[in-house]
Amino acid sequence: MPHQVFHHPWQLSYGEAVELQRQLRERVVLDDQVDWPPATVAGADISYDRRHNMLFAAVLLFSYPDLSLIAVGEQAAAASFPYIPGLLTFREGPLLVEILNHCDRLPDLLICDGQGIAHPRGLGLAAHLGVLFNLPTVGCAKTRLVGEYQPPGLKKGAMSPLRGTEGNLLGMVVRTRTGVKPVFVSPGHLISVERAAKIVLQLAPRYRLPEVTRLAHHHVNRMRRQWLAEKEAMTTSG
Repeated sequence: MPHQVFHHPWQLSYGEAVELQRQLRERVVLDDQVDWPPATVAGADISYDRRHNMLFAAVLLFSYPDLSLIAVGEQAAAASFPYIPGLLTFREGPLLVEILNHCDRLPDLLICDGQGIAHPRGLGLAAHLGVLFNLPTVGCAKTRLVGEYQPPGLKKGAMSPLRGTEGNLLGMVVRTRTGVKPVFVSPGHLISVERAAKIVLQLAPRYRLPEVTRLAHHHVNRMRRQWLAEKEAMTTSG
């Protein structure tokens, strides 16, 4: 049975997609409204093969805090929405929605390799998915999309606020490894900025990225390589 609680079409014009983002942003809740700590945490990521216009998506579900892998959901399909900055969810979201709808159970918290509210219209991938599933979500990105910040201290655990043009708090810039570039953490839905930053730091004991998205990243890259190898083998045999 699908877990999705809010539905909308994905094949929209630029203007329609922008307007939908503005409408969905009104549904975002940035309060901590779930039990803590979570029993399960999932990581979501997508890999794109430009040559064949293929997307490879995965959601990996882990127990928390020991991070034992419980389940893997994956989907691959040709990209049907153009690459438009600020509208990447309309390109990548349908595959992740498909995966989440077919999960035996939703995670208590979903971490996305992307943005939460640190987005031109306050609705990055994590926020969008959070609203569609009424699910606590966090965006953890390797680069900044919007906002201004002062670099955090160089030691692991240092943080600095990421703020919008009006001074509003969009997220935190978090140093997950000493002397390594920070990550950009923004809440998606049903979680506060402070808790989002804290959980990302807890999920990154050894590497720059949280374990759940780091492993999801490796998984989608393996999917892409396997698909390319199978396609090449079919071409050669044919």
